Amino acid sequence: MQPRTLLSVGVAFTMGLSAIQAQAKVSAEEAAKLGAELTPVGAEKAANADGSIPEWTGGEPQSGDPSGMWPDETKYVPEQSIATITKANMAEYADKLTEGHKAMLERYDTYKMLVYKSHRPVSYPAPIVKATKENATRAFLDGDPDHIKGAKLGFPFPIPQSGAEVIWNHRLRWRGEAVKRYNNQAIVQPSGEYQISKLVEDVKFPYTDLDDPQPFDEEDDIAIYYLSETIAPPRNAGQFLLGWEHPYSRSAWLYNPGLRRVRRAPNVGFDNPYEGTDGNQFYDQVDMYNGSFERYTWKLVGKKEVYIPYNSHNINLPKHKYDDIIQQYHVNQDIARYELHRVWVVEAELKPGTSHSFKKRRFYVDEDSWYVTAVDCYDNRDELWKFQEAHTAYTTNVQAVGGAPELIYDFQTGGYFATAMINEDKPNDFSVEYNDKYFTTQNVKKLTTR
Repeated sequence: MQPRTLLSVGVAFTMGLSAIQAQAKVSAEEAAKLGAELTPVGAEKAANADGSIPEWTGGEPQSGDPSGMWPDETKYVPEQSIATITKANMAEYADKLTEGHKAMLERYDTYKMLVYKSHRPVSYPAPIVKATKENATRAFLDGDPDHIKGAKLGFPFPIPQSGAEVIWNHRLRWRGEAVKRYNNQAIVQPSGEYQISKLVEDVKFPYTDLDDPQPFDEEDDIAIYYLSETIAPPRNAGQFLLGWEHPYSRSAWLYNPGLRRVRRAPNVGFDNPYEGTDGNQFYDQVDMYNGSFERYTWKLVGKKEVYIPYNSHNINLPKHKYDDIIQQYHVNQDIARYELHRVWVVEAELKPGTSHSFKKRRFYVDEDSWYVTAVDCYDNRDELWKFQEAHTAYTTNVQAVGGAPELIYDFQTGGYFATAMINEDKPNDFSVEYNDKYFTTQNVKKLTTR
């Protein structure tokens, strides 16, 4: 059995611009905290007051085969839970729960959260660590949350001063240099019935190319190349989506087998529904959050201790089939794992004069990985509408953190959407190499004639 991997006027303007730059570029003295009282990428190294969150002691180094072998797939699985949070006792844990988890517990009697001992295994390749420290004193936002300057290779803002900086760390985090991912998705009805769709995704990350990292501050720079092919269901099979992620924008193209041509896709962003998800996932919910910051104001609320899905190896074991995982209203919580970790809390409020289906979002970002682990999504009546949850795990074969599955619970319909499931498919392959020309419309045309 082969293990699996887991896998953006006048004096007042000038003053505002100066403040933004000052917030982002920290002093050399502040940057010196990285690797000292802070981890190399900016988390608090120390344990919390009662030791329930342990000290970070260096994490786990790279090991294993990046083409898919994951040497520690059963890591932590033999451990026993130390607490179970249910509707009956959730008040005891309320100060450490996301609003989304509270809503799940209140709404569904079958929902529970099994809490385990916390572990902090996350570490990063040496070039990422070095570049992150350098970014601390050189990266800044040029008068606009979308306009990032001076960032190269590593996390741009390891000592963040604003909410947008925290989310930039998520968007530009290390995920390897390239990956071929086998993405299985499920649209789950309130009845519990579901349909699997399958994408094969080819992704290249020029920003985190260890040998030749690309800058990411000019309008035509590219942080991510993305190409997906829909394999199933049959009604969507043969559809391709090509995307280039720029600092301020996104270029995208779609190939529809019915039209038999590649066309520019101007609406691949914000709350436009992702192709093939029946409206259950917006484009900017992919990877928990991606794309432009322009429609929201971004507030850094601070840091707090929260129970989040973590070290989620068990739920991704091949022995658990999709029928075992997908249940009515929510996934099988007997195989989900939660730990107490410190997270950055960021709130995004819709700007006046702009539009989005979500008026407000609250992000919970893991301090060790800068990965968004959960999002509370509110509608225009200020009611909690959807809840995103990523079952997060660190994989030593690439020293990267990702979520599998990623879930979007819909409190209005009672259904949910699951993506990035890997149990019944090939392991994600991080050993692949792609030429930039692979991610062109000309190549898409070639692929459609195979």
